[in-house]
Amino acid sequence: MRRHSLQLDAEGRLRHLLTIEGLKRQQIVDILDTAESFIGVGDHQMRKVPLLRGKTVVNLFFEASTRTLTTFELAAKRLSADVLKINIDTSATVKGESLLDMLRNLEAMQCDMFVVRHGDSGAAHLIAQHVAPHISVINAGDGRHAHPTQALLDMFTIRRRKGDFAALTVAIVGDIMHSRVARSQIHALTTLGVSEVRVVAPKTLIPSEVESLGVHVYHDMKEGLRGADVVIMLRLQKERMSGAMLPSENEYFQSFGLTKDKLAMAKPDAIVMHPGPINRGVEIDSEIADGPQSVILEQVSNGIAVRMAVMSMVLGRPPIEGGATEGVSDNVPDKRSTP
Repeated sequence: MRRHSLQLDAEGRLRHLLTIEGLKRQQIVDILDTAESFIGVGDHQMRKVPLLRGKTVVNLFFEASTRTLTTFELAAKRLSADVLKINIDTSATVKGESLLDMLRNLEAMQCDMFVVRHGDSGAAHLIAQHVAPHISVINAGDGRHAHPTQALLDMFTIRRRKGDFAALTVAIVGDIMHSRVARSQIHALTTLGVSEVRVVAPKTLIPSEVESLGVHVYHDMKEGLRGADVVIMLRLQKERMSGAMLPSENEYFQSFGLTKDKLAMAKPDAIVMHPGPINRGVEIDSEIADGPQSVILEQVSNGIAVRMAVMSMVLGRPPIEGGATEGVSDNVPDKRSTP
């Protein structure tokens, strides 16, 4: 039997969403098109559609989150699903229960989907390999590896603002080394055929392998932003850093913080994005974050529609034949940083 990607079923439809890597352009476009159909649901007096009525979605967040957790919960509820949020700090895991035992108990409660955020790269893949055949898994961020729904909502925001990807120059600025968002964005942008993808950061925050992904590396921010259509700023992930990777936050802001004079190097109609949370005065000036070129809050709103699209597409498939690990790829990421 031909081996299939872990996140796709035998017909190439989404079974799980674990990473952007490996998805084809049309699969990404289909998600974006589906999200477009949900974009106005929140404006209706009745903010629900019945697509997932009777389904149960469990949010398993082992790391802190505001936007991702909340928009996943809103997305599930607007699809009419029942939603459970497991408080990891007060769950039986603190008594020694293993992650897989927790999953087995949740499966016994007839749950249908696990939305997982975890500090270890590969955690969502591991869970997807061990769940029952009727369970779907969505990766809400795993270590430094991937954050696929964030990348998708970013692509959705770019498409709504800029249209055709092929003509665009996109600059991703900041902590590329530790950013699962940047990795997913790079895979999405290159798959969608963006003309040029740039990464802009100090040398200590650029993974050595990143150029193999087809991006151009800049260590001077003004040069990196010159002529850009889209500027994506990233948070400094100090919690994932070891050693002195930066001299100080103030010095970092002077060189790589987005200010009015640096943004002037981009095209006049360039949009400014940030996955959040924002550290004002560290990676972005408040004048820019709140300014007319910022689409940061649009990203948050668009996240609901995109996550509705992913959840409806994954849970809307016909039942899967065979066991949970049938056709599973052995290509599970480890905890090392890979772009």
